[in-house]
Amino acid sequence: MPVSDSRSPTALRLAALAVALLPLPASAQEAVTLDELSVAGEAPRPVAAFSASAGYVGGVTGIGGALQPVASASGGLVSGAQVNARPVTRPGEALEAVPGLIVTQHSGEGKANQFFLRGFNLDHGTDIALFVDGMPVNMRTHAHGQGYADLNFLIPELVGAVEFHKGPYFVRDGDFASAGSVRIDYLDTVAKNVALTSIGSFGYKRALTIASAPLGAGNLLVAGEAQTYDGPWDVPDRLKKLNGVARYSQGTALDGFSVTGMAYWAKWNATNQIPERAVAEGLVGRFGTLDPTDGGDTGRFSLSGRWSHTSEAGITRANAYLIRYRMNLWNNFTYFLNDPDHGDQFRQLDDRVLGGAEASHVFSGDLFGMPMENEIGIQTRTDSMRIGLFNTTRRQFRSTVLDDRVLETSAAFYYENRVRWTDWLRTSVGFRADGYYADVRSDTPANSGRARDGIVNPKLGLVLGPWADTELYLNYGGGFHSNDVRGVTATVEASGTLAPVVRAPFLVPSTGYEVGVRNRSIAGLETAVALFRLDFASENLFVGDAGTTEPSRPTRRFGVEWTNRYALTPWLQLEGDLTVTNARFADRVPDTGRRVPDAPTTIASAGISFGEGEGWFGSLRFRYFGPRPLIEDNSVRSRATALLNGRIGYAFANGVSLSLDVLNLTNAKADQITYFYESRLRGEPLIRPPGQPPQGTPDRHFHPVEPTAVRLTLAGRF
Repeated sequence: MPVSDSRSPTALRLAALAVALLPLPASAQEAVTLDELSVAGEAPRPVAAFSASAGYVGGVTGIGGALQPVASASGGLVSGAQVNARPVTRPGEALEAVPGLIVTQHSGEGKANQFFLRGFNLDHGTDIALFVDGMPVNMRTHAHGQGYADLNFLIPELVGAVEFHKGPYFVRDGDFASAGSVRIDYLDTVAKNVALTSIGSFGYKRALTIASAPLGAGNLLVAGEAQTYDGPWDVPDRLKKLNGVARYSQGTALDGFSVTGMAYWAKWNATNQIPERAVAEGLVGRFGTLDPTDGGDTGRFSLSGRWSHTSEAGITRANAYLIRYRMNLWNNFTYFLNDPDHGDQFRQLDDRVLGGAEASHVFSGDLFGMPMENEIGIQTRTDSMRIGLFNTTRRQFRSTVLDDRVLETSAAFYYENRVRWTDWLRTSVGFRADGYYADVRSDTPANSGRARDGIVNPKLGLVLGPWADTELYLNYGGGFHSNDVRGVTATVEASGTLAPVVRAPFLVPSTGYEVGVRNRSIAGLETAVALFRLDFASENLFVGDAGTTEPSRPTRRFGVEWTNRYALTPWLQLEGDLTVTNARFADRVPDTGRRVPDAPTTIASAGISFGEGEGWFGSLRFRYFGPRPLIEDNSVRSRATALLNGRIGYAFANGVSLSLDVLNLTNAKADQITYFYESRLRGEPLIRPPGQPPQGTPDRHFHPVEPTAVRLTLAGRF
C-alpha cells in the first residue's frame, strides 16, 4: 500500500533520505530488482517493504531514520528470493544464506537444528539469537539445552528478508547474540497466490498453499503447509508436520500494523548419533540406530502484532507476541552406560507460555550542524514453564529425575546515538542494559530459589569512507548469554545422590572486536573482509553423555571472514565465502588441552544461480565444513564434510514452474555432526570407580549425511 498522503513532508523526506544514504549490501540491492521469489512468485517491492515486521529502526534494511547506523563489514541483508533460490534439505538450512553459518542436524527432522558460526559449535542456539517475524525463537532454560531454537516451523516461501549481524556490537541484540543474530521477516502479501506440491526420495512429500487478498483497508494473507518424510534411516523418521500462518496487515513498514497467528505441530522418530565401533563391528549400519524408540513431538502456537508510525517527531515502532510451546524428546546417547539393565533413554519435557514486547523510537536532530540521530528502545520477555527430565525405556516412564516449575523474566533498555561528522566519517555510540529475575520451584526443594542479575554493555562503531568505493568499519561491543536458571539456584545434584554442586552464573559476559573493509569498485561485485575477536567468560559446551549444554571455561576466538557477491548479469550471480577461526580456552588447566571441542576452524561455501522471469532457472551450492577438535588436547578430530546441492527448473508463461532438486549430488559419505564421549553397548565391560560415574568406551559418535536424494516440485501461481 502506498504511503498515506497525510504524512508530513518532513517524514516523507526522512524516509526517502534513509534509503538514499544507506549503502546496502549487494544482496539488498538485488532485492529491489528481483522479478519474483523462486517459488512464491512475489513481485518486485521496495527495500523498505522487505522488513514490514522487523521492528528494527535504522537497520541495514534501510527503513530507519535519516542516518545510516554504523554497521559492520560482516552484517547484511538477504532477500527472500535469494533464500528460496537455494536447494535445501530442511527449513533451517535457509539460514545458510548468512555467510559463514552452517546449519545441520544430528537427530530426527522435528528436532532443532545444530548451528556453527565463527568458530562456535552453537549447539541448538546457545550464542546465536534467532527471530522470526519479531518473535524470539531461542528458548532459555530449556529442557534440552540453553538457547534451544527450533526453526522447523519456518515456511521459506514466506520469507521476505533475512537481516543478520555478527558479533555483540548492536544495541538491539541481547541474550544469545554474542556470535550473531538473524532476523527473518515474513511477507505481508504475495503478488499471486501459490499452490505447490513436492515429492522426493525417502518418502518426502510436501504441499503448500499461500494466498492473499484485500480485506477492508488492508490485506489478509493465509498459508498452510503439510509434510511427511521418512529419511534413509533403518528406522524411518515418519515425520508428520502441519503448519499454518494467517496475517492481517494495513499500511507500510513506516506507517501501519499487522496481526499474525501461527500454528505448528510435528511428530517424528529419531536416529541419533551412533558410535563408530558399532558400525565397524556390524551391529548397525551407517543409517541404523541403537534405540529405535527415540523421537519426539512438539507444538508451537503464537499470536503477534506490530505497529509503526512516522511523524515530525520521528519513527515509533512496537511489537508484541504471545507463544504457547510444548516439546517432548526421547533420547538415548549412551545406550547402556548408566543403566545396564533398562538402558539410558530419557524423556525431556518442556511446556511453557512466553510473551514479550519491544518498543523503539528514532528522532533526528543535529550536533553543531551535523546530522544526528538518536534511538531509544525497551524490550521485555517472560517465560512461565514446566521442565521435566524422566528416565524411560521404549518411551515408557520409569522414574523422575526432575520436574521443575520456573518463572523467568527480563527487561532491557537500549540507547544509540549516530552522527555523520563528514561525508567520510560516521560514528555510533550506545549501550544496552539488561535485568533478569527468576523463580525456581523444584521437586528437589534444595534446588528451589530466586535469582537476580543484570549487565550493562557498551556498543561502539565507526565507518570511514567511502573512498574509491571502499569503506572501513571498526566495531566494539559487549554481549552476554544467560545460563539455565536451574543451574543458578541449584545446590545439590537432582539425580538422587544429593551431592553438592557449584552454582552457575546467571549472565555470562562476552566482549567482541572487529575491523573490516567493504569494496564495490568492480561493477556488480561486493567483497568484504572482517577480522574479529570474541572473548567469553564462560562457554556453553555440548555434553554428549547428557545430551545438553553446560557452562565451561573462558574462551577466546580470533578469525577472519571473506565474503563475495558478484552479479555478473541480471540473470547470473556468483558468491563465495570463507571463514577461518582460531578457538582456544583462555585459561590454562594442568594436563588439559586448550582446544574448544567441536569448534570449527574452516567454513567455506560457493554458489552460482541463474534465471530471470520465464524460462530456465537453477543453482549449484557447495558447502565445506572443516575438521574440528573433538577433545581439548586435539588428539581426536572429526572429518571434513563437503556437500554439493543443485537445482534445475523451468518457469512457464502461464505461471506454472517445475523444478528438480538434487541433494548431496556427489553422494558424499560424510557426517552431519561428530562428537567424542563415552558410551556402552550391550555386553561391553562396565567400570564403576568408587564415588564416580560409570565409565564406558570413549568413541566418536556420528550422524551421517543423507545419501543422494531428489525432490521434484510443481508450483502454480494464480
